[in-house]
Amino acid sequence: MNAFGRIGRGRVARNVNEIHEATTTFGERVADSVARFGGSWTFIFIFLAVMLLWVGINSLELLLRPFDPFPFIFLNLVLSCLAALQAPVIMMSQNRQTTRDRIAAEHDYEVNLKAELEIEELHQKMDVMREDQWAELARMQQHQIALLEELLTVLGPLAPADKDRLTRADDVGQDGRGQGRSASTSLSS
Repeated sequence: MNAFGRIGRGRVARNVNEIHEATTTFGERVADSVARFGGSWTFIFIFLAVMLLWVGINSLELLLRPFDPFPFIFLNLVLSCLAALQAPVIMMSQNRQTTRDRIAAEHDYEVNLKAELEIEELHQKMDVMREDQWAELARMQQHQIALLEELLTVLGPLAPADKDRLTRADDVGQDGRGQGRSASTSLSS
């Protein structure tokens, strides 16, 4: 079975995103949302504000007992936990994007293959049509040659007076300015 038979005449175009979304699990959708939020300016600004607030509250000397004094060990623990959780979630999202890209590439290949096969089929049809037209033109030419030969046999050879008359009519031409071909060239060709 050739590739065209595998693809067939059916519709190849489809929305790859819809196909991919239909097969996603809840965890994969959450991973995409976390990765989308974690890579946004909103996350960066909120994270920066929380960091500044944390350092500001724990650096004020007005507070008698800050809950995370200067080396900010608890803040380091929170940041490490955030990075430890965010990295695998982002990697899961990237894996899903890779899968979506693979599906899109396969779909593009199928569409391109079908287009190539249909173009090849059109070329074959055009070749057949051209061959048929050439054959028809050859038949028409043979028929015209046969008619001309029949006409020549019916008229017989031209008399010298007829040749002179044809030469004068051809020299004058259709526009009347005398720019026609001579009868000898027209009869010989």
